[in-house]
Amino acid sequence: MPIVSANGIEINYEVTGAGEPLVLIPYLAADQACYAFQVAEYAKQFTCFTVDLRGAGLTSKPEGAYTTELLADDVAAFMQAAGIDRAHVSGLSLGAATGMWLAAKYPERVKSLSLHSPWPATDHYLKTVVEGWQVMAQGLGSVTEMVIKGIFPWCFTPELYAAKPDYIDALADFVRGRPMPAVDAFLRQSGAVIGHDAAARLELIQAPTQVTFGRHDAVTSPRFAAPLTDGIKGAELLIFEDCAHAPIYENVEAFNTQTLAFLRRHSG
Repeated sequence: MPIVSANGIEINYEVTGAGEPLVLIPYLAADQACYAFQVAEYAKQFTCFTVDLRGAGLTSKPEGAYTTELLADDVAAFMQAAGIDRAHVSGLSLGAATGMWLAAKYPERVKSLSLHSPWPATDHYLKTVVEGWQVMAQGLGSVTEMVIKGIFPWCFTPELYAAKPDYIDALADFVRGRPMPAVDAFLRQSGAVIGHDAAARLELIQAPTQVTFGRHDAVTSPRFAAPLTDGIKGAELLIFEDCAHAPIYENVEAFNTQTLAFLRRHSG
């Protein structure tokens, strides 16, 4: 796994595929492998750079306050260190929050922007949910088990749990096999979620932007759609009707097809 020094930390990443560069930014607590189901398709047409954010995976987990702006600074520095002048940028949840800061602050770096399960600024509901995850992680003493027991039910619909329990178990096994952060690192990274506020920066985003939500997502629900599409000029909205917070796992085929179509339209 290659590692670069950027913005004062060591950033781990993987490179797969060929074509225009596509930077994929993970969600809370996840490492770069979280996009395995997407990279398998995206890499047929794009050079996929999947990164571990500060505080997760094999990237550095320094002390101090984390913000989504800081995470965006990390990704911009990573791109420079890796020799990526400009790229398509995609992220889900925390990855989307980081991506919007990246596109607003470093517009020359972003060719297109894909924001999945995003939100412009944390409201009291989202703050309460994430604080609950923090309490659970501390109580269990394990970010891995907190993700499986605490975050999974927000990511998937009840119908998926009922119809495909083996699939949920397989995803849990996948999480248990990844390099998960310690509780203190999770608290710092989740603090970036709680403090996220890019609402005043949306108008600075120049890249063509796709915004997607799961219809049944309660965490970053479609309540955030209008503020994002009103704030980002020309943003396209897509709703996955049968999904909650993680369409990348709940309806892989539809997610990949629809997101690849957007990326193709803005390539070349």
